Amino acid sequence: MKSKISHNVQYAIENVKLARPRKRAAKGDGLLLKREILDAAAELLTQTGSEEGVSIRAVAEKVGVSTPAIYIHFRDKESMIMAVCMEVFNELDRRLEVASSGVDDPVEVLRKQGIAYVRFALERPEHYRIVFMRRSATPLSEVYDIDPVSTNVFQRLLATVHQCQDMGIFPPGDGIQIVLALWSVAHGLASLLITKPYLPWPDIEEFADLIFKMARLGMSAFSEP
Repeated sequence: MKSKISHNVQYAIENVKLARPRKRAAKGDGLLLKREILDAAAELLTQTGSEEGVSIRAVAEKVGVSTPAIYIHFRDKESMIMAVCMEVFNELDRRLEVASSGVDDPVEVLRKQGIAYVRFALERPEHYRIVFMRRSATPLSEVYDIDPVSTNVFQRLLATVHQCQDMGIFPPGDGIQIVLALWSVAHGLASLLITKPYLPWPDIEEFADLIFKMARLGMSAFSEP
C-alpha cells in the first residue's frame, strides 16, 4: 500500500511539473511569444498532416500558455493556420529564386520555376491544400492586408512573363492573365498529384516538364502572326 501511495505521489508531482505554467514573457516579448505559437502550430500541422489536428488548445499546451494568450496574437484558429502557411510560402518564393538562379533564358526560368512549384507542393501538401485547395472563411487580404497579386511569388512570375513578352515569345497584353494561365497549369498538376497519388503517374519531374512545355507552346501560338 505504501509503495502504491508513493507511486501516486510521484505521478502527481510529475504531472504538476508538466502542467506548470510557462514563465511569463518579459515586457516587449510579444513577438517572441508569437514566434513560439507559430512554431508550435507548424509542428502540429506537420505531425498530424491535417488542420483538424491543430487547435488553439493544443497549441497553447505545446507552448505552455493559456488559450487566451493565443487570441492576443490571432483572432481565431483560421488566422493562425493561415499565418503558418504563408510563412511556409515565403519559402516557396526562395525556392523559385534558387531554381532560376544563373539562368538567362526566361523560358527556361519559367520551366524551372514550374517544376520547383510542383515539387514544393508535394513536399508541403497540407499547407498547399489549406492555402490553394479549400474555401477559406478568412480572405488572404484580410489576414495580411495585401493583394495576392502583390506577393513576391506572383511578382517573380510576372517579371519572367514580361521578359517573354519583350522577346516576342508570349503575346503582348496583360501579363497578369498569362501568369494566371500558367499558374492554373502548375496548380492543376500539383492538385492532382496531391489528391490522386494512386494514378499511374510517370516520373513526376519529367511529366511536369512535359506539361509546362505544352503550356508554353500553347501560349506562344498566340504570338504567331
